[in-house]
Amino acid sequence: MSKHAIVIGAGFGGLASAARLRAMGYRVTVLEAGDQAGGRARAFQSEGFHFDAGPTVITAPYLFDELFELFGKDRRNYFDLVPVDPFYRVVFPDGRHFDYVGDDERLLPQIAEFNPADVDGYRKLVEHSKRIFDVGYTELVAADFSRFGDMMRIVPDLVRLRAYKSLYSLVSQYIKDDALRQVFTFQPLLIGGNPFRVPAIYLLIHWLERKWGVHFAMGGTAAIVRGLTRLLGEVGVDLRLHALVERIEVVNGRSKGVLLDDETFLEADIIVSNADPAMVYTKLIHASARRKHTDVSIARKRYSMSLFVGYFGTKKTYPDIAHHSILLGPRYRQLLTDIFDRKKLADDFSLYLHAPTRTDPSLAPPGGESFYVLSPVPNQESGIDWEIEGTRYMDRILDALDAHHLPGLRDNLVTQFRVDPTYFETELRSYQGAAFGLEPTLRQSAYFRFHNTSEDIEGLYFVGAGVHPGAGLPGVLSSAKVLERVVPQPATEGRPVSVPEAVAV
Repeated sequence: MSKHAIVIGAGFGGLASAARLRAMGYRVTVLEAGDQAGGRARAFQSEGFHFDAGPTVITAPYLFDELFELFGKDRRNYFDLVPVDPFYRVVFPDGRHFDYVGDDERLLPQIAEFNPADVDGYRKLVEHSKRIFDVGYTELVAADFSRFGDMMRIVPDLVRLRAYKSLYSLVSQYIKDDALRQVFTFQPLLIGGNPFRVPAIYLLIHWLERKWGVHFAMGGTAAIVRGLTRLLGEVGVDLRLHALVERIEVVNGRSKGVLLDDETFLEADIIVSNADPAMVYTKLIHASARRKHTDVSIARKRYSMSLFVGYFGTKKTYPDIAHHSILLGPRYRQLLTDIFDRKKLADDFSLYLHAPTRTDPSLAPPGGESFYVLSPVPNQESGIDWEIEGTRYMDRILDALDAHHLPGLRDNLVTQFRVDPTYFETELRSYQGAAFGLEPTLRQSAYFRFHNTSEDIEGLYFVGAGVHPGAGLPGVLSSAKVLERVVPQPATEGRPVSVPEAVAV
């Protein structure tokens, strides 16, 4: 019998981990508390409309291809990815917009319209982003930062590249127009980071998007989840839904298995958690088994903002709306201060509007559109009563969209619903309702983030947004690659098993 690996959570990190562990030779069981795989990438259905619940911006698609190639399979036989153009449309309060695309022929003239002097500055910014990418992504994205020495080795590169500065301050050295500074600094918000304090190493996102583009899965993000679960089924991974883990059993400092809410005990040689590390340590592991990650030390960390997401379907189409729109409000720095620091629900907002039917009309009934609108909001440290504020906030957002972006929206609504920080805290079991785990600050990156290998519990490993390299699909999928560096290789008669014999090709 192969050694048994249990994976807690069937989000993208858990599904990718299951594939990589199976390819290493483990017998794998994935335990998902919900009624469908996907975690934050689950899907909702209402009145014939399809809504992706979570990540919709697909970058670095090769990371998905790799999972299928582990077993000699072709990802294209499981789901289709198509490029999105423009990557994003950034809309300003004065009505101007900027189409963020991947080619200079269309990008540079738009920059010139805002500020001609910034064209040369942008060229220099791109070169800087590429240099950061070559270190921060190519060399470090799947590295193991379990030891402090691992961190110290990269410090000279961080200093040389000025990657320790805030992203906003580094971009501002090259770009002088205030509106363009927003265009080239909003991206960390999609992974839970405040551009005014996220380290400039995240400028690598700019080159990553230019290198591989921005994509969408036909059928929605849920099509990727279906493709991955189909693959896992073909290679013998056991995926169990409605399997809520209540406790990780620890004996003499080593994980032995998990206890489910129905009192079933499952033994395992190793456990990989795709769940939020802060929640796992404080809720699933007894305090007596934890030396470093105490309740007090975890509470002292800084957690990302949360999200308010409204889903709605219309009986009218809006062909002038881009697939991905960033609808900026009248304030930038001050609004982010309200969200991240003051923990205040501001009167104004900036929004991400997702219109997937722009690319795949099948996600809505004929003549209709499927949307979701996302607003960064404070996490649960705010004390906001979302039972009261949620309905009001949704109405304010819909009114703003009707007035400025989707005329006639109110008269053409077919269905609407929402999720808020209580959803992240309860259903997704995220500490403080943070949508992205730890906030990606300099002091909470690489070695200073939750480690992929637990320091407290032998045989326990973590993947997902809360550990290195961080949130966002490239980060989450790459965290599963780190397992190949840190998880012991199961052996048959002393020889490693690289590909499960049942699926060898």
